[in-house]
Amino acid sequence: MNAAPALLAYAAVVGVAAPRLMTRSAWPYRAPALGAAVWLALMMSFTLTVALAATQLAAPTEHLHAGLLGLLHACGLGTEAAGPDPTTADRLAVAMPLAVVTAFVGSFLFHLARTTLIRARHRDRLDLVGTRCDRLHVTVLPHSTPGAYCLPGFRSRIVVSDAAVRLLTEEQLDAVLDHERAHVAGRHHLLLAAADGFATVFRRLPLARHGREQTAVLLEMIADDGALRRHPREVLATAMYEMAAGRAPEGAFAVGGSTALLRMKRILGPHRAPHPALRGSMASAAVAVPLLPLLVACPPGL
Repeated sequence: MNAAPALLAYAAVVGVAAPRLMTRSAWPYRAPALGAAVWLALMMSFTLTVALAATQLAAPTEHLHAGLLGLLHACGLGTEAAGPDPTTADRLAVAMPLAVVTAFVGSFLFHLARTTLIRARHRDRLDLVGTRCDRLHVTVLPHSTPGAYCLPGFRSRIVVSDAAVRLLTEEQLDAVLDHERAHVAGRHHLLLAAADGFATVFRRLPLARHGREQTAVLLEMIADDGALRRHPREVLATAMYEMAAGRAPEGAFAVGGSTALLRMKRILGPHRAPHPALRGSMASAAVAVPLLPLLVACPPGL
């Protein structure tokens, strides 16, 4: 049985229907780490689905139970004696899925390398115009707008404007710095690079558009929750209000910015954790969704 129709139908569900359902749900903002995991799982699942569908479209008579080893043998690349010479369809059955996966991985690595280079250049400029504050373990930048951001990755750096140092109380400033430290410790730049890579390859897909946007928002909420482990909600929200006008340079994460109002409402509003049953089901989905394309392609008993 050729699984291409089922795989394409599943791809439509994951790529179009699932992101619409996710954006209309309230639970991701109540459990942002789990929400980000589900978005990433959907992206991985869609990529694998497209790769498997490409295999089935290229070689509709081959069954995927043979796996990659079977495909390699079909193309004459196995270690054992092969049968007839591989056909063009056999070679496409290997080349097309590899192209899909390579495009995603390559795009991820491109965005990661690009932002790494941007951050390195920005750090060099900070060394010229900023002042290192050993007490706060940050770089203080002369600027009239209160702001703070971090440059994650290799030689991570947290930057605060001198206006923020003057304006915020000590507790507010500490909450802001804990927010930025959460970004660095969580290696959030890797997740954002993955979302960027997926959005580049599948740019017109609703999953790509909403996934990139929501991943960025959820990563900020994860950092907010990291700061809230040590600070009252009012302290962090007040600091965010004072720094809402601050913007992060490219490749950085900032406590202010365009998502500040949404996050302040979340912090100050009623805090309701998702029901344990919902949390458990979504955690299971985050693990299972990337594997579902294999089940669709190779249903049990066939």
